[in-house]
Amino acid sequence: MTITKWIVPLLGLILPLGASTQGDEANYCRALAQKYQRYVVKIDSGHTVQRGSLDGAVALEQCRNGNAAGIPGLEKELRNAGVELPARG
Repeated sequence: MTITKWIVPLLGLILPLGASTQGDEANYCRALAQKYQRYVVKIDSGHTVQRGSLDGAVALEQCRNGNAAGIPGLEKELRNAGVELPARG
């Protein structure tokens, strides 16, 4: 019974931290996607001039769909292009 008294308050403290982290990851992913589109995938008058790599396109699509798994791929593509990464968090 004593353990049960501690579990509920502990979960109440831990769960919001996880949600905050997920929100931060999603925001960071969106910021990476914006930089990738702006500096790596160059668009001129509505026509794509430079597409970037297939890995970058997959990572971009992952971030667009809210999947933080795209973060490492976009970070790599931006670094390879000499683009400064956005602030995290």
